[in-house]
Amino acid sequence: MPVKINVKTDIRDGRSKDTFELIAFGQYYIKENARFLQYDEAMEEGTAKTIVKVSEKEGLILRSGAVKMRLPFQMNKKLKGNYHTPYGVFELDTMTKRLDHQFDEQTGTGSIDLLYELKMHGANTGTYHLSITFKKEEES
Repeated sequence: MPVKINVKTDIRDGRSKDTFELIAFGQYYIKENARFLQYDEAMEEGTAKTIVKVSEKEGLILRSGAVKMRLPFQMNKKLKGNYHTPYGVFELDTMTKRLDHQFDEQTGTGSIDLLYELKMHGANTGTYHLSITFKKEEES
């Protein structure tokens, strides 16, 4: 199903807070008992293909292309991920505090709400709140 996606990321690190917003067009689909949101993100390095996978108990953000990243999520569990850069691979740890997903068949709208703490090489990089909303695109 083609969707218009709004991705809002709030990053809190101590007293500072940064917010990033992105609007993209992509696909939403269900496979087995997981839901997927797939979209392309334009970056300085080029285009990154992003896949957000959510099931009842876990989530995963995968990026490929200009950026290669794997971030796994499971409620109240510390999980290992990685981020590939031209300078090497960074080890990442996620600790998930909230993982919610909604989808309304009638309106074709949905959301993914993800709150997690992120560490890079063991150092705290902040608390990330990823709020993704999407709406079915009408076929023309």
